[in-house]
Amino acid sequence: MRFRKNTMAISEAELVVMTNDLQDAHHETLPQMQEAVSEWAEVNGMLRGGIDKLGATATSRRTFLLGVGAAAGGLAIAACGKSSKKSSGAAAASGGNQSLSGDLAVAALAASLENLAVQTYQAGVDAATKGALGAVPPAVATFATTAQSQHKDHAAAWNAILTKAGKKAITGVDLTVKDAVVTPGFAQVKDVVGLAKFALGLENVAAATYLNGIQHAIKDKGAIQVAASIQPVEMQHAAILNFVLGQYPIPDSFAKTDGARGPSDKIG
Repeated sequence: MRFRKNTMAISEAELVVMTNDLQDAHHETLPQMQEAVSEWAEVNGMLRGGIDKLGATATSRRTFLLGVGAAAGGLAIAACGKSSKKSSGAAAASGGNQSLSGDLAVAALAASLENLAVQTYQAGVDAATKGALGAVPPAVATFATTAQSQHKDHAAAWNAILTKAGKKAITGVDLTVKDAVVTPGFAQVKDVVGLAKFALGLENVAAATYLNGIQHAIKDKGAIQVAASIQPVEMQHAAILNFVLGQYPIPDSFAKTDGARGPSDKIG
């Protein structure tokens, strides 16, 4: 069946199939993601021991950008201020009351955005459970919990990079985005369509941030691989949400980093 005004534009059966495909794709990326984290830890362990085995990263970036699409749909997150598309990632960042720089600052930022996504999807599930969003098809709840679980895995990967470097894991969220956009925006969500639009904005900004990291901010090959294994999954989240909204997710000719967040965001 298809749903009327203020409900999703695809059937529950279609959403179930998409969610199953999403989970399969996510599971396929996990070995690559975990291997990349291990590679990052090994290389940076050597660096801390005085052995520089980092090669040029330009070729790696080009390799891992293959197949990376562009985020489709609106980007409400831009309301909290634009970050530089070509941020080097070298700027210091404060993540969990610790000073970080370079790739570690990017890892902390990514973990905080993933934590924010986990928190936001949970808020959506809670609102649905309380009946605050009207009738919520079971397939929508399944998609939300599936996406939330995948964001948890992504946060764990970035935190593994931090902890293997002797830093603290990021348990907080990107407060810059939360305070300026998520908190006031979520208060306006009244139904399934509103929730899908809201989640789409977060997924798009995550994809843009990862793409910015791959192209400009991240220097280490292993960290680039982590971002490159996660970004397509974020894009699939966005694609499904576009279908739910009745917007066929036709990719742009060139991937964009519009709305990407930077290490200057406050994390807490």
